[in-house]
Amino acid sequence: MKNVLIIGCGLLGSSLVRRISKKKIAKKIFVYEKSLSNITKIKKLRLPVKMLKSLKDGVVNSDLIIFCTPMSEYKKLILKVNKIILPKTLITDIGSSKNESSKIIKKFLKKDIHWIRSHPITGSEVSGPEHGKDNMFEDKWCVLIKDKKTNLKHLKFLNSFWKQIGSKTVIMNSEKHDKIFSITSHLPHLIAYNLVKSAQDFEKILKFNLIKYSAGGLRDFSRIAASNEIMWRDIFFDNKLNVSKAIDLFIKNLKAFKKDINSKNNKSILKKLVQTKKVRSKIIRLKQDIDKPNFGRDI
Repeated sequence: MKNVLIIGCGLLGSSLVRRISKKKIAKKIFVYEKSLSNITKIKKLRLPVKMLKSLKDGVVNSDLIIFCTPMSEYKKLILKVNKIILPKTLITDIGSSKNESSKIIKKFLKKDIHWIRSHPITGSEVSGPEHGKDNMFEDKWCVLIKDKKTNLKHLKFLNSFWKQIGSKTVIMNSEKHDKIFSITSHLPHLIAYNLVKSAQDFEKILKFNLIKYSAGGLRDFSRIAASNEIMWRDIFFDNKLNVSKAIDLFIKNLKAFKKDINSKNNKSILKKLVQTKKVRSKIIRLKQDIDKPNFGRDI
């Protein structure tokens, strides 16, 4: 591949820059970034990129364009890209939900342009190019979205790209993707935000410093709740139907736990607690996390 254009160079965009450069996947890396703060950081970090003041040079001269922006920015970026993109150029993205944003792409992207959606399953609660890592995608899943009109040649190319980045790839349709990640990613983040909010509300009710005595559970949830608010607003909105169903299921299970606690139903609550412990063992067995207490951190 000759050139790649990364639109949005925050945590994941800058991690892609580092990895592409390290593995020599592309000869030249163009970056289009609107944030003045991020531009200053990129220059200070001396990342191996050519910064663009406008999209034209990067779009015209790139084999692959990667959208690394919040999904709410896709429409206006597509309308800009449409004016200058060539049919040979492939577009992908790193968005965490696919179904609704796919409709925006289908509606506004020029008909002769190919966009195959990607979702690398990685990230952090911190944001910004200063936090990017060249091993961010190493041995992490990357989902590629295939539908009826997906160009198989481009899909093969993109699959090869993510494998060069270091990811494990899997192909599925957008509907299946959004259902899976509404439970494995979107609901956990929603719960984290609401748990931390509940702690804040409790502080106001009790009128003393509750957060000061945070145990490990709240600390772990607060890390997730520190994630980028714009990105997660977009994910919740984009995957609203599946997220709403996941919330309903969670509320149902939460009510069942509440009933068991209030009635001191020993048999029922122990059964639930034992069953859920098995998931942690399965996650470790599947090498989705390290086999160390407290996630390998010092307590």
